[in-house]
Amino acid sequence: MKKSLLLFSVLLLSVLTLAQCRETKEEKAEDAIEEIGDGLEDAGEDVEDAVDGVKEEVESETDDY
Repeated sequence: MKKSLLLFSVLLLSVLTLAQCRETKEEKAEDAIEEIGDGLEDAGEDVEDAVDGVKEEVESETDDY
């Protein structure tokens, strides 16, 4: 009986540990996806700024003629 309770306890703790590891991996994946999204948003803003800079430069060059 004691052996069965001990084995059941070990099994239960193992399942809980694996469940916790799985949640941690999911959280890390979600965090990585958020970071990628933030990086893409920053890159998009940089591209917009570059386009605005080129547009202003072209307009200033055409105004001189």
